[in-house]
Amino acid sequence: MVGRRRLGRQFGWLWASYAVSAYGSGLGFGALPLIAVLVLHAGPAEVSALSAVGPAVGALIAVPLAPWVEFRRKRPVMIMMDLARFAAMASIPVAYAFGRLGFVQLLVVSAAVAAAKIAFNAASGAYLKALVRPDDLLVAHARFESTNWSSIAVGPPLGGAAIGLLGPVTTVVADALSYLLSALGITAIRGQEEAPRTTDKSPVRAGALLDGWRHIMGHPGLRPLYVNNMLVSGLIMATEPLLAVLLLRQLGFPPWQYALAFAAPCLGGLIGSRLAHRVVARFGRHRVFRTVGTLRAIWLIGLVFVRPGVVGLVTVMAVELAIIINMSLYSPVLATYRLEHTPKHLVARTLSAWSIGQQASIAVLTALAGLLADVTSPRTALTAAGLLILATPLLLPRQEQTSQHEPEPSPSPS
Repeated sequence: MVGRRRLGRQFGWLWASYAVSAYGSGLGFGALPLIAVLVLHAGPAEVSALSAVGPAVGALIAVPLAPWVEFRRKRPVMIMMDLARFAAMASIPVAYAFGRLGFVQLLVVSAAVAAAKIAFNAASGAYLKALVRPDDLLVAHARFESTNWSSIAVGPPLGGAAIGLLGPVTTVVADALSYLLSALGITAIRGQEEAPRTTDKSPVRAGALLDGWRHIMGHPGLRPLYVNNMLVSGLIMATEPLLAVLLLRQLGFPPWQYALAFAAPCLGGLIGSRLAHRVVARFGRHRVFRTVGTLRAIWLIGLVFVRPGVVGLVTVMAVELAIIINMSLYSPVLATYRLEHTPKHLVARTLSAWSIGQQASIAVLTALAGLLADVTSPRTALTAAGLLILATPLLLPRQEQTSQHEPEPSPSPS
């Protein structure tokens, strides 16, 4: 069972650091748009820009960071990215205390945190591959996945209560401190990390920026999974602001019901992530990709049928629960396959390319969905997203190659 497998003290520190950061981010979920509205009195266009433009700019910043991360020891990089996120988030309450907080600062912080997150995840993925045995990668990813969903289930409701009691920047302080604690946890990991090897005198060359995408698009298994994941993630995330308008403004849901509709189903993430190892062992990875990858896409259209009252609330919760259970089962399997089929000298660049593509897709599809909702209605935009996502299973790999274990290629000059 996932819960009983011991992965060692070093993994324990890495997992604890991840958990502290995840719960801090859960408490601060949606804090920047909320501050923009409550403190800076920003309008819909500015809030949309903060949600889309900031992460998109962060993704662009992360492009040149990828080869830089690749050819450095990963633990110092993770600590550095945690400290960068701490400094960026901590600047908000400081500026607020002195009456100098502005919208441009929120945009800069959003971009900086997004870029640092991509670099951190790339470094941590490469570090994890060296830290645990190949047979334990799925167990490790399942634990991260369960922690992520539990933090989303618990964090936003507590964060909303904290904001109501202590003010709008309270959760930002908690989020900033969580990055500092995460850095301290990573510092506590003992053991000598092997320095990355390269025979190139200038490893951070122009071509190295694209090596991650070259590996993904040249791999017969990763390529369809990458395109599928970008579209599924982008379309699901594009529905969040649409649902906010539909539920809060048009259907008259009180804020606490809106929060409950998204927080409670996140507990399904604990179910899916704990089932991942068993399901793969019983049915095989290829069947998980095909079946669960399809199941996570068919439920979104159900949001179109949301109505006022208790029935509408139950509908949203049921749809979200079904999506989250399947996503939390699928994601650790995908993350494990991605690491297993990426050579060591390309892990950071491949993970960066994956995150950048996903973040860009979310930004673009969220913006397009918002434009469609403005021209028509939120329900029409939800219908479009729900219908489009039904076509995404066609992009999943059809062959059994995703179930096979590839040999580790030897490093080549980068």
